[in-house]
Amino acid sequence: MSHVLVAVAPRAPAAEPPIMAVTIKRVMLWQTEIRNEPGALSAVLEPLAQAGLDLHAVMKRCIPGAGERATVEILPGSGRRATALARAAGFSQSPTEVLLVEGINRPGLAYAVANSIAWAGISLRFLSAQIAGEQYSARLGFRTPAERRKGASLIRRVANDAETVVSGEAAPQ
Repeated sequence: MSHVLVAVAPRAPAAEPPIMAVTIKRVMLWQTEIRNEPGALSAVLEPLAQAGLDLHAVMKRCIPGAGERATVEILPGSGRRATALARAAGFSQSPTEVLLVEGINRPGLAYAVANSIAWAGISLRFLSAQIAGEQYSARLGFRTPAERRKGASLIRRVANDAETVVSGEAAPQ
C-alpha cells in the first residue's frame, strides 16, 4: 500500500485593500488679465518672485475672442502675506471654488474622478492635473461651495478605492 502525503498550507487572511493617501484642500485661485505679448507674463510674476512668494501653480491662457488679451491664474498659497502680495501684483480672487488634490497616482484615476463627479450632476469649471514620479497633483474648479464640498467627498471616495474600475459605465452626457 502506498501513501501519499499532501501538505496544505494555511490560507492567509485576505488582505485589506490599501488606503491611498490623498490630501484635499480648498485653495484660493487668483487671476488677472494681461496683454498676450512677450514679457507680459514675467512682468506680472516679477513682484511675486522678488517678494519670495512660492507659487503652487501658474496658468496662462489666451482669452478666446479677446484679441491680444490673456488670463493669468495663480495659486499663491494661503495666509495674509500671500493674499496681500497677490493683490499688490494686480491679481483678484477668482469666484471659482477650487480644490487642490494630491496623492499617489494610478492609471485611470482622472477618469474615475471625472466620472463620479459627472454622475453627481456636477459640471467642472476646470481640471488641471499632472504627475511627477508616483505622485499626482490636481486642481479642480467648481461653480458653488456646495458643489466643491460634494466634489471633495466624491474625490476622497474614488481616490481611496483601490478597486476603481476604469472600464465601468461612463457618466451620462
